Amino acid sequence: MELIDNQILSQTQTLQKIRRIAFEIYENNFEEKEIVIAGIRGQGHAFAKLVAKFLKEISPIDASAVLIDVDKDVTYDTPVEFDCDERFLERKTIIVVDDVLNSGRTLAYSLAPFLSIPVKRIQVAVMVDRNYRRFPIMADYVGYELSTTLSEYVTVILDNEEKMGVYLH
Repeated sequence: MELIDNQILSQTQTLQKIRRIAFEIYENNFEEKEIVIAGIRGQGHAFAKLVAKFLKEISPIDASAVLIDVDKDVTYDTPVEFDCDERFLERKTIIVVDDVLNSGRTLAYSLAPFLSIPVKRIQVAVMVDRNYRRFPIMADYVGYELSTTLSEYVTVILDNEEKMGVYLH
């Protein structure tokens, strides 16, 4: 599959969207001293690292990127784990991020462990919102909304500078 022919957002446009999301997070959380940006394994974690980087550049907030390790193919049958001690997440504002919000299933399962941790607040950010919900998940921060057919596939590449962008297949 050739990615270049179906590019929706270039590297520059993608980084502008992520920077705008960082500004929105800052505007809505300006009183916070520390925020955890928890990214779902894959491009969600790459997204989390970029949001945390931009948030540190534009604000005094200490932003930490954390990995949410969940199997996107069998979310209901595998445990959700973090690359940090759960105590690190306590009493903090958590922004759970992923690359594409489609049905909401992955985000719904990724949010479940936070219900047993005393966090201050949970918000959701996605790079692309496709609007095909089967789970009651809404994003607080959206980089790009895209209405597609069910047969089309959206790919977000954030961990490869040469191919960084959003693609439709």
